[in-house]
Amino acid sequence: MKESLRKLLDQREGKGHSIPAQPHTIGRNVYDELKLRIHRQLLDTLDIAKLSILEAPRVEADVRRILQELVMAEPIALNMADRERLVLDVEHEVFGLGPLEVLMSDPDISDILVNDHSTVFVERHGKLEETEVRFRDEAHLMQIIGRIVSRVGRRVDEHSPMVDARLPDGSRVNAIIPPLAIDGPILSIRRFGVERLTMKDLIELSSLPQHIAEVLEACVKSRLNILISGGTGSGKTTLLNCLSNYILPTERIVTIEDSAELKLQQRHVLRLETRPPNIEGTGTITQRDLVRNALRMRPDRIVLGEVRGGEALDMMQAMNTGHDGSISTIHANTARDALSRVETMMMMAGYGLPERALREQIASALDIIIQLARLSDGSRKLVELSEITGMEGTIITTQTIFGFDQVDINTEGKVIGDFYASGVMPNFMKRLERSGFKIPPTYFLATGAAAIKKAG
Repeated sequence: MKESLRKLLDQREGKGHSIPAQPHTIGRNVYDELKLRIHRQLLDTLDIAKLSILEAPRVEADVRRILQELVMAEPIALNMADRERLVLDVEHEVFGLGPLEVLMSDPDISDILVNDHSTVFVERHGKLEETEVRFRDEAHLMQIIGRIVSRVGRRVDEHSPMVDARLPDGSRVNAIIPPLAIDGPILSIRRFGVERLTMKDLIELSSLPQHIAEVLEACVKSRLNILISGGTGSGKTTLLNCLSNYILPTERIVTIEDSAELKLQQRHVLRLETRPPNIEGTGTITQRDLVRNALRMRPDRIVLGEVRGGEALDMMQAMNTGHDGSISTIHANTARDALSRVETMMMMAGYGLPERALREQIASALDIIIQLARLSDGSRKLVELSEITGMEGTIITTQTIFGFDQVDINTEGKVIGDFYASGVMPNFMKRLERSGFKIPPTYFLATGAAAIKKAG
């Protein structure tokens, strides 16, 4: 009966109710035992046959009414706040992500990191902090992990102990369980808010200044090929989503991801997602397979969530054969490292192409590399915007157009620095002008340390 109920109710994601204060009239252990008992009584009370024919809102209303009756029938004395919290906690166990729902409802939390059933950290404003959230035991944590991955048609067990998944709001989920995780199941959630950040938001957060945003808008609308580089948590996917808002609604866009998290706002968007192997170890669909298939779908643009392997070769070839305006992300510490990583992943395709041929394809395909970084104070910034200018011998040549110069850290730990222009007029300006964009030349005049160096 419990499994049938879980399958029925897992269709609905938790709504992020406001949570009253932690219970204070009874101890935590007593409260947890009470919650577990109420949960079991609920499962035994519900009429599965009746619920299966009702709409989700009616199911929620019936469950909440029964929960309130069960709580009122308990002999343990509870105040109003404890009763309300108990009802909400059991609702979260049935409908949502259990103890994690209180964290999922906090808009300031960007990462939820479950190290084990009794240790949960979050990242808030770029800083890690431990929470009071706990699971009952490993089985409880495994139940929540299973619920998440089953909703996107994936599985996690001893035959497949690692899994990537997503929540309905687009949040990225990774889980790894024993025997690979020695101390018990580990769950990591990279959250994406209900309200997506826009370029205006990034400007207000000082991630980049207004004039660089205007240049990026012109580059996207002029169909330059863009690679967004950065470390984990540096804001690559967020910037990609922001840049995608500049794509015209008349264009046909194909997105390719390991775990679908991009939320493009255009009407003509086709979303593709990889598939892991089945229980027999077959049936894998890789990003490379999807890139090849996307080329047959008449795309105006291809947006590759992240370059990870041999698909880099197919992506470079697509950019060189008429599919300009493509955007992708890659993990790298610098723009130069990003080029090296692309070259390495192209080699993973296995064709044994000579080094010069690979680099010529990269230099011809990519126009701009945007380097992002998460600084020591937790802020995310555009730290370099480089243009690929061609080849000199066997070396891909680039030139920095904009950057960020960190000069100090104040007494509160905040990074102090300035965005600067290198003083180089980019070659892509002619292309922007042909597309009708008139970017003021003053945007590219050397500023900051670059101006001092140039004057000297």
